[in-house]
Amino acid sequence: MSKVIIEFKNVHKSFNGLPVHNGINLSILEGEIMSLLGGSGSGKSVLLKELIGLMKPDKGDIMVFGKNVTKMGEDELIQLREHVGMLFQGAALFDSLTVFENIAYPLREHLQLTEGEIRVRVAEKLQLVGLGGIENKMPAELSGGMKKRVGLARAIATEPDIILYDEPTTGLDPMTAQRINELIIELQKKLGVTTIVVTHDLHCVKTVSNRIAMLHEGKIIIVGTWKELATSKIPIVKDFISGTICE
Repeated sequence: MSKVIIEFKNVHKSFNGLPVHNGINLSILEGEIMSLLGGSGSGKSVLLKELIGLMKPDKGDIMVFGKNVTKMGEDELIQLREHVGMLFQGAALFDSLTVFENIAYPLREHLQLTEGEIRVRVAEKLQLVGLGGIENKMPAELSGGMKKRVGLARAIATEPDIILYDEPTTGLDPMTAQRINELIIELQKKLGVTTIVVTHDLHCVKTVSNRIAMLHEGKIIIVGTWKELATSKIPIVKDFISGTICE
């Protein structure tokens, strides 16, 4: 049986007195793709930020590799982030840096590699995302889908144990979105990583997920496979899956 790598325990978070998380409990297993589903403002992206220590919950614990993120100081958080890759919304590339320099950035920050080793690693990761040979291009020369894939190459550059995807298919045409979905699955299989996908894209959820957790009114209201969500009798789940609730 797979072991638990990430665990949210009774996590609460409010902004200006408005609760976003009201007792989140969720366990994520080693090597699985867990999708977080929910409407806008349901706190999906906030969970990712809490997981890597960019935000602290008001109450509760977040365990990663058996260690409590909420109790970590900055040095410990830096060590944790070396094991976590994140694809941000919009890819969040540095506009003034080449593709090579964007992907090399976390390698220089976190790993003691020679320039030769960095070049090999960058080329290897670009090949993995299907963009070999574009090291010298600038972000402005790339399409939206290419930016996402470069962002993904950067996320996996340090060879992390966990990859976090924040709305990976938002703003992409259907063919490019499908390519990103395929990459999420390929990377999980090739690298054996534990994966969290935050999205409201039902096709993405259905395609990539081993399990899905749905957030509503500050809580996880269901955890299961796509089939289990699609056949759920919970009204809010039925409405979301059927598209009655729109973003």
